Amino acid sequence: MHSVAVNDDQSPDPALVRYLARTTSLSTAAAERCVREVLAYYDESLPAFAQRRHRELQAEGELRNEQIYALIAAEAAGRPFAVAPLTERQVRRLIYG
Repeated sequence: MHSVAVNDDQSPDPALVRYLARTTSLSTAAAERCVREVLAYYDESLPAFAQRRHRELQAEGELRNEQIYALIAAEAAGRPFAVAPLTERQVRRLIYG
């Protein structure tokens, strides 16, 4: 998992923060930080996501690039960016430019 910087420009929905604080053992401040972290996590662009995942998967050393490209395409399909399904070539272009 990667570390995410919290963007102070993002204003979490106060109702969501209150709900999270009420339904968990988190304080209001901790609930707000949690929501900000989730928002920052999903704020990653598709190219940044593809490049980060490629580095992470290569560092694990268990998969060949062709397998990595397929995995990144599958993971990207489940992320909240508006993209059509990616081909292996598109994934390579996102990674290498």
